[in-house]
Amino acid sequence: MTDPNPRSFFRRHAGTFRLALAALLASLGLAGPATAAIDPDDLLPVDEAFALTVEATSPDRIALHWRIADGYYLYRHRIGVQADAGFAAQALQLPKGETHEDEFFGKVETYRQSLTAILPGQARAQSVTLKIKYQGCADAGICYPPQTRNVTVALPGAAASEQMVAFGAPGAASPGGLLGNANPAGATDALPLPPEQAFRFEAIASDGNTLLLRFTPTRGYYLYRDKTSLKLDAAATRAGISLGAPRWPRGVAHRDEHFGNVVVFFDEIEVPVPLGRTRADATPLRLTATFQGCQNEGICYPPMTRSIDIALPAGLVQAPPAATAPEPAQRLPSSTEAASAGGATASPQAATGTSAPTSAAPPAATGSELAEDSRLAAALSGPNRWWALASFFGFGLLLAFTPCVLPMIPILSGLIAGHGPGLGARRAFALSFVYVLANALVFTVAGVIAGLVGANLQAAFQTPWVLVAFALLFIALALSSFGLYELQLPAALRNRLGSLTDRQRGGSWVGVAVMGALSALIVGPCVAPPLAAAVLYISQSQDPAFGGAALFLLAMGMGVPLLVFGVAAGKGLPTNGPWMVAVQRVFGFVFLGLAVWMLSRILPAPATLALWGALLLAAAAAVVLALKPVRRDGARVLGWTAALLLGLLGTAQLVGAMAGSRDPLQPLAGLSGPGSQARELPFRKIKSLADLDREVAAAQAAGKPLLLDFYADWCVSCKEMEKYTFPQAVVHDALSGFVLLKADVTANDELDQALMKRLGIIGPPATLYYTGGSERRELRLFGFEESDKFVQRAQRASR
Repeated sequence: MTDPNPRSFFRRHAGTFRLALAALLASLGLAGPATAAIDPDDLLPVDEAFALTVEATSPDRIALHWRIADGYYLYRHRIGVQADAGFAAQALQLPKGETHEDEFFGKVETYRQSLTAILPGQARAQSVTLKIKYQGCADAGICYPPQTRNVTVALPGAAASEQMVAFGAPGAASPGGLLGNANPAGATDALPLPPEQAFRFEAIASDGNTLLLRFTPTRGYYLYRDKTSLKLDAAATRAGISLGAPRWPRGVAHRDEHFGNVVVFFDEIEVPVPLGRTRADATPLRLTATFQGCQNEGICYPPMTRSIDIALPAGLVQAPPAATAPEPAQRLPSSTEAASAGGATASPQAATGTSAPTSAAPPAATGSELAEDSRLAAALSGPNRWWALASFFGFGLLLAFTPCVLPMIPILSGLIAGHGPGLGARRAFALSFVYVLANALVFTVAGVIAGLVGANLQAAFQTPWVLVAFALLFIALALSSFGLYELQLPAALRNRLGSLTDRQRGGSWVGVAVMGALSALIVGPCVAPPLAAAVLYISQSQDPAFGGAALFLLAMGMGVPLLVFGVAAGKGLPTNGPWMVAVQRVFGFVFLGLAVWMLSRILPAPATLALWGALLLAAAAAVVLALKPVRRDGARVLGWTAALLLGLLGTAQLVGAMAGSRDPLQPLAGLSGPGSQARELPFRKIKSLADLDREVAAAQAAGKPLLLDFYADWCVSCKEMEKYTFPQAVVHDALSGFVLLKADVTANDELDQALMKRLGIIGPPATLYYTGGSERRELRLFGFEESDKFVQRAQRASR
């Protein structure tokens, strides 16, 4: 084809003409001083200046490698490859070159020292013939003519000796030909080995908590230490397995012209890698290693990736040990060893791939720095497990005074009061024990199920219809306490209501047991560290008996104060008379308050505030009505004072509800404008695993730590965090550099359950920290935490 623009034609081929002109002048002896500096006789033959090696590394990947002599370079835009029908080739993949201002081609990219290009595609035959074009120049000012090589490469499955073709190596054929057979041994010795032969990699499970890696460079090759990264498959991550920092042996200090001062290995090495585990049972995993190495006095290979399936035996629950400094490098290698850096084919960034480099992993927790749930779970599987089991009873005593358990006190007291006068301490204790025992048994069963199958029964019961039904049950108990069933209701309905409430009143053993069982599922669904630890132990060890015993003792510990309050209520009840009626009326309002508290999990906050206001006004009216028969002035004054206070509080709640307030303890905060409201952290809500993975990757790319908070409307401790911890200025300052995410699992739907199951969360509240794309498991928080301790935890995550 004739170029329509002669000027552009001469511009593109000026290098060729310069080389031809120089050769002509030299042959005629007319070359003057100006051309003496670029005598073509001083140039290397083209196949020594640009030694080409072609290798099929897999059926879908062909690597083209040029070893470029010092003082020479290749043009990026002059490189091209065509394949015959034996290989369905895609676009040639070339790395970014060095920017160069060329007097003939303008601004171009060039390659020096070495170049590796990848031709992806799909093998369709035993071999493929490639037509490879390239052009390069010498710094002396001479450009070679465009080169064309027709290369036949055997695809994987052919003989190993036929899988590599080279130009410019000893024993190579003339340009345009194939590797000759006159000196096959010499040619094979000079050619770089395939990556699988040059660098062998093996991995086994040394024990349940350690992997042992073995890297074996062939003689004449070496491996970079800091260009190695390790990654577990998603199944292993979901199983709670994490990698610790590799324990590298002492390497050799080496000065690399591309990577600077590095540490390399010339001989076989074994590298132990500790594992962190949140489950102790045996599990298979897949380890993917990415590493890079070079040939002495030869090429550097692109990053190599190998994957190995490993059967990991049962081990101990622990976090990966903290990273320690690698062994110091040995002396500088000799000149023979050190002359092996030429031709690195990838940048340090490319060498690490997408997985985090093992040398830059975030500090992991030591055994003393485990998260509280992991520490308690490890104690249950440790040598003092029976002492740890007994300690769960003590944890239950402490949890008895948390907001998740306190609502059980008025429930039990109301049931005992519903029995009527003359109950006595002994019967009150028996009824309380039945309530606590039923509560503990259901609590244990729910925890064991959560540990074995990952289904949280308590969370499953936080649905609107269940909460409304439970609220109606409290309303029925309240109406019974008020004696309203004797109004003009139909006889059939009155009999059914009376039968229902009679069965649930304190005098019925079955009724008390039913209320205790329901209370375990409905009243206290929030998660505390001991509960999370017992569930974690069950999921790891698959030992429901011992883990269930820990849960049972935990629940019985929580029930001890209930026994005390139940006995006090039974012993302190008055005998027959007006006082007994007043006590029943008071507990009627208590049951109504519990109904409002149940409905607050599904109603908007202003609506809940209005219900509290109506309840307080009703209580004020009840006090006024109760004062009519009272004749003593002191009692009347106290009664009217209580009625006025209840009326004022109820009015404030109603006014605050209409003003949009949300907090029953600060009902008029909405009247002061937005500035009076508590400061809220700028959480972004996520819903699914895909949302979490996207946000973690973005935070890692931005170099920011990430906080993930699990929240639900039915979680009392979650609202404690929202009210008392998150609004604090010190907390805002500590989290100023964090990406803040909130997973609202109120609905407990499939996406919520999948997210919690992936992370090993049995329910809210839970706070997780991520740095460098990985969770800092030792910082995981379950339950409520005061602001000062929370700030310390956040500061550890940001370091």
